[in-house]
Amino acid sequence: MIGAMRDVIVAANWKMNTTPADAAELARTIVSRTREAGVIRVICPPYVCLAAVGEAVADEDPPVAVGAQNVHHELAGAYTGEISAPMLASLATWVIIGHSERRRDAGETDELIGRKLGRAVGAGLRPILCVGEQLADREAGRATDVVDEQLAGALEDHEPTALADAGLVIAYEPVWAIGTGRNARGSDASEMADAIRSTLEHHGWGSRTAGVPVLYGGSVTSANIDEFFSEPAIDGALVGGASLKPDEMAGIVARAGMTARARGAAR
Repeated sequence: MIGAMRDVIVAANWKMNTTPADAAELARTIVSRTREAGVIRVICPPYVCLAAVGEAVADEDPPVAVGAQNVHHELAGAYTGEISAPMLASLATWVIIGHSERRRDAGETDELIGRKLGRAVGAGLRPILCVGEQLADREAGRATDVVDEQLAGALEDHEPTALADAGLVIAYEPVWAIGTGRNARGSDASEMADAIRSTLEHHGWGSRTAGVPVLYGGSVTSANIDEFFSEPAIDGALVGGASLKPDEMAGIVARAGMTARARGAAR
């Protein structure tokens, strides 16, 4: 029943794929095949494609949001090649923060991710904060502890009210299930979603906790998404490679639509 109060979200992370020349057409194809009432659709293309995708989906009904895949932790300065939150504000309304690939490849720490979160919220961007454990952490029985530490580090010094008002979304990425051939189960994701909400309550979120959507983001496909949407604690998906394939996105969003309708009936 708690899930009935939360948004149902499918966010497409295109990573380092597409060019401005082909991104707009791909976006139009995907959105034309994913019109499901009650589902928030977000497309996160590379920086250079934000404008093209934004123009391509501008008149969509239901609307489609555009998100960035990253943001810098400062507002301006001598940071060659970086993009700040104010720069993104006219091109996107959402942003992914702390993705596992940023933690791995760019060495992003929880403290740095927390600073990015503050910049995003200050610029009016809706954040998708990513958390998740490595295989060694899970095998050592530390999966929940690791995610708790990541959340605590990123949320430190942020007022729960401000983050709740900004529409904070949390994406659970079991890193061990991304591109490895190993699969997480719906029960794994549900257990972690419950742990995430317990951490939020511990950090003073109180009743606001029930309204925070938790997405699943571990090699999501149309073939496995049903298992995750069947869990009331899961509110959507952060889709990686499959988000570049219109057929896959059509299947994923169709299943999200079923969840949205069920929650609407529950209300």
